Amino acid sequence: MTDEPEIGAMKLGFIGTGALTAAIVSGLKSVADNSVSVLLSPRNEEIAAELAARYPDVRIADDNQAVLDQCDLVMLAVRPQIAHDVLPGLRFRREHHLISLIATLPREEIARLTAPAHQVTKALPMPMIAHRLGATIICPPDATVAALFGNLGKAIEVENSAEFNALSVVTATYASYFRYLDTINSWLKKNGVEEGKGRDYIASLFKALGSAPDMSPDADFMHLAQDYATRGGINEQVLRELTARNVFDALTESLDGVHRRILEIP
Repeated sequence: MTDEPEIGAMKLGFIGTGALTAAIVSGLKSVADNSVSVLLSPRNEEIAAELAARYPDVRIADDNQAVLDQCDLVMLAVRPQIAHDVLPGLRFRREHHLISLIATLPREEIARLTAPAHQVTKALPMPMIAHRLGATIICPPDATVAALFGNLGKAIEVENSAEFNALSVVTATYASYFRYLDTINSWLKKNGVEEGKGRDYIASLFKALGSAPDMSPDADFMHLAQDYATRGGINEQVLRELTARNVFDALTESLDGVHRRILEIP
């Protein structure tokens, strides 16, 4: 097994150049020590050309095989629908360290498709990584991958695929979160609040609320809810009424459904 590369001296390749690749590259190049050089596959010419024009040490390879031939650390970012067509046609080396961003394919399946590559790590970054925000789950624990994504937000290493799959379900809640905020904003507009003022107020409040777990690291989410639900207060009223309407039970059922869907994907 080869020594793991230093992050600053890394040459990172991408098989697949979509929106997530663009977010990762943008995040990496916003780091103070952004000496990581990047080699992109030409799969999406527009995104690849834009990144190469913006950053001098981002280049476009002639094809996917050229990425593998020139890089030891490679992110697999092809769409799951074409992974079985693209990966078997490539020549992988034993010393390749692969980071699979293909969320719906198990790590064991990626390892089979990319043999004899000696190391395959799954990672699930989100688009906000472009701004070095959010968290990336990594399975199995991997010092190099954790260091890379740790520069772009929070890296959370997990021991097994069951834990990884459960954490993946959380990413299904983004749209509902914004619909929740939109419901509040719509109520404000109906009650005479100017659109921009309501949006700014809601965004500022919920940004501050998002920091509460970090400011109270020993408190779980239920304790935080109780802290804000002052007895007889308006927070307690809304929480009580939503609970009585089984809103949170319905959310749990939706999460269960997404989890079943993830586990059923071959």
